[in-house]
This record gives sequence, C-alpha cells and structure tokens, in this order.
Amino acid sequence: MTDTMKQTPLNAVHKALGARMVPFGGWEMPVQYAGVIEEHLAVRERAGLFDVSHMGEVEVSGPEALALVQRLTTNDAARLVDGQIQYSALCYPDGGVVDDVTLYRSSATHFLFCVNASNTDKDFAWMQQVHAESGIKGATLTNRSAEFAQLALQGPAAAEILGRLTSGPLTSIRYYHFSQGEVAGVPTLISRTGYTGEDGFELYIPASAAVGMWNRLLEAGRADGLMPIGLGARDTLRLEKGYALYGHELSSTISPLEAGLGWIVKLDKGDFVGRDALLKQKAAGLPRRLVGLAMEERGIPREGYPVYAGEKQVGAVTSGTMSPSLKNGIALALIESPCAVLDKELLVGIRDRKLRAKIVKPPFVKK
Repeated sequence: MTDTMKQTPLNAVHKALGARMVPFGGWEMPVQYAGVIEEHLAVRERAGLFDVSHMGEVEVSGPEALALVQRLTTNDAARLVDGQIQYSALCYPDGGVVDDVTLYRSSATHFLFCVNASNTDKDFAWMQQVHAESGIKGATLTNRSAEFAQLALQGPAAAEILGRLTSGPLTSIRYYHFSQGEVAGVPTLISRTGYTGEDGFELYIPASAAVGMWNRLLEAGRADGLMPIGLGARDTLRLEKGYALYGHELSSTISPLEAGLGWIVKLDKGDFVGRDALLKQKAAGLPRRLVGLAMEERGIPREGYPVYAGEKQVGAVTSGTMSPSLKNGIALALIESPCAVLDKELLVGIRDRKLRAKIVKPPFVKK
C-alpha cells in the first residue's frame, strides 16, 4: 500500500499510535485508532485531533486575484473581507461539480483555496485551464499543497486546549474567520472551521512542523480527554450534521442545486463557469433533490442502497451510517423531487428487505 500511496508527514506517528491505515483519495490515512464510536463520541463530548494534511491548498495572488476567483467559484467572493472564509464550489460548464472548497481571503490580492485531497491535481489543472481561457492576466495560481500540513482540533474543549499553546485571543476569531499567529511557537493560520459540527479549529502549518505540533496538542489536551481521530469518525461526524462529501453528495453529475447548496450559488454575481447551466436547471425545476433520511426500522443504510416510494425506486442513498450519537440509522439520499417532502415515509432497500425511513431536515444531530 505504501509503495503507491502518498503519505502525510504524520504517517509514522499514526502507525506508532496503532492506527489502522487505509487508502483514501490516493493517500495512506488512519481510519481509526481506538474505534470509530469511541472517537466519534470523544469529539462530541470533549475533543479530537485529526490529521487532514492530505487536503490541498491552491493560492491565487495578484491585482486581478478576485476576478479570477469570481470566475472559478459559484459563491460571491466579493463579499469577503480580510480574514474571512467562504464555502463555495467549482463547477463544470454543464453545472456538475469539480469540487467543493473553502476560500480564505488574506487581502484583495491574496486568496487561498482548500480543496479535497483526491481532487487536488484535478482541481489545479481545471483552475489553470479556466485561467488560461479567461484572459485574466493579473493573477497567478500556485499549488502550495506540499508546503502545508493541516491539523483539525474539534470539540467542546478545542478552544481551551488550543489556548494553552497560543497567546492570541481565540475568542476574537469568529466562525468562518481566521487569523495568522503562532501555536507552540510555530507560524500558523488559525481557522475557526471544521467538518464535525462542533466548535474547533483547522491549523495550517509548515509540513516540517507537523509532528511537533501534533505531539504538543495531544499533550496539551491530555487532561481534557483529547484523542486522535481517524477518517471513520470524521465521516460519521460530518454525516450527523448533513455535510456533503465530494463523490457522494456532490460530483461531476450532481449539481450544487440538486445537493441543496443553492445558498452557495450566487447566480446574480456575474459570470462564472457553470452559471448558464445552473440558471437553466433552476428555471426548469430540479428533477431530483438531496434529503435526509432517519430509519424507522432497525437497519443501517449504506451508499448506493435503493430508495423506494411504495414499489417504485425513486433514488438512492449517497451516504449512510449508524449514528453513534442517536444510535439509529441515518442517511443522505438523492431522490426524485416530487418525493422530497418533509416527514414523508419512504423505504430503503437493505439486503433483501425494504425498511421504513422518514424524510427529515438535516442536521440529524443539533447543537
């Protein structure tokens, strides 16, 4: 596995901690340490530390940086101020999704994209192509992924733990904002974001500082019950909050409108790649929509399982699990729009049975 898989700077640390390693988006990553349920509940109740150094970072700089960002993204980056972050999407001309991204504005001439690990090379090539075709001369794209390590500290105790290692006032960093400071003496971009639905931070640091930072954070949070967390719990945590995962709820064949992300599609901001197709899709009406499903019978819905209204299949599960917090099966599913009615009862095909589920509005687990 390691011969062909990329490795984060923390690969040896994960193995020393006894993590079970798996291939993920071309990377060898820890799926669990103590166990998915234990790790999941640690994040909900205390705090967890994630290695997300496999994520990609692409910088856009220059006097026309904003113009290029606007061309690339569905959301309106002109609304950002320095130190603010925006969730957005990159789309193909037909409205399908290249990737969902977070965008960081340091200044009017400097932006940083965080992109999904498995999409980094594809995203950067697509950005370069759009840039070349746009005629925008005063902007430069740089793939800086190899320079960064990224750690996510998430959970109710995250701010207290991080506060022990930095002198900056973390309370001044609002949700979806960031600051440049030092953590454990390391220059760090401190971002109040995460993929768990809990309070927390994502820390962008030099790749060479990853091992030292990981160890310092675990030591600082030992008394609070801070645990290392793998991809398994990362997935159950995001699903309980109804967060999309590229390749599941979003893809080249699933538009952001179908995925319920119309709020990040600003069709009135001016031209961007995919705008015309999304305008037409909105005008014509969406043939399918993403919904949340809560099982009403005992069963675990999984990706790809069929969803029925009576005897007719009306869609399929895009992500599903047994919720560790609720101890009940939950799922996101893409179904025909006429069936996407809150509280409507549908059936999920699990093995050779059709089990009852009800349409609910995510998040499944609320704060």
